[in-house]
Amino acid sequence: MALVWAVVLLNSLPLLLAQPPACENLQVKALSDAMMDQLEGKWFYISGVMRLPEYKKAAGMIQSAYFYLKPNTSANNFFLEEYSTVAGKCIFNSTYLTVCRANGTLSRPDAATVHVAHLVLPPTPKTFMMLFHPEEERNKGLAFYADRQQATQEQLKEFLSAVKCMGFRNDEIMYTDGSKDACQVLEKEHKKKESEEKDPNESEEDEES
Repeated sequence: MALVWAVVLLNSLPLLLAQPPACENLQVKALSDAMMDQLEGKWFYISGVMRLPEYKKAAGMIQSAYFYLKPNTSANNFFLEEYSTVAGKCIFNSTYLTVCRANGTLSRPDAATVHVAHLVLPPTPKTFMMLFHPEEERNKGLAFYADRQQATQEQLKEFLSAVKCMGFRNDEIMYTDGSKDACQVLEKEHKKKESEEKDPNESEEDEES
């Protein structure tokens, strides 16, 4: 097991050391506590453009997606709870994202590998982007997130500018559609369960009434 992780990390090392392209709105910075706290809460996956085949396939299947981030600055990680709609069905997943502060990267373990992304915080508030494989023309990618399902024109302008700077075409962009979200019922169930676990007495009173 240790050997597998060692191989994965060595394969990911070029990503960690690579610098993003010299685009003004794609500058990756070292992550501070304030930056991590800025990402706490609910986020919507708005759009993405991917060239790595497996990422492109996965992004193309997502009809709608949103997630919650809970930062732990002392442990240098985020707890992630994500709700994705694929083929009309809701898929829920939770995991931890490891933060590498110096490189401004987030890493997410999978069954066979570790996915690494550069975190980009644009000047436009309440959005962020994830930059994948910035040094590899055939595998590079960019994902855009906002705190609401419908991003503003100003927010989209930042993303489209980054898309152009990276050399992507607009017809490569894959957009989500919030009207196809199938996760609201499941999320409500999770919220109810979470509330009951926090205050079981209140739940019992509701049942009696």
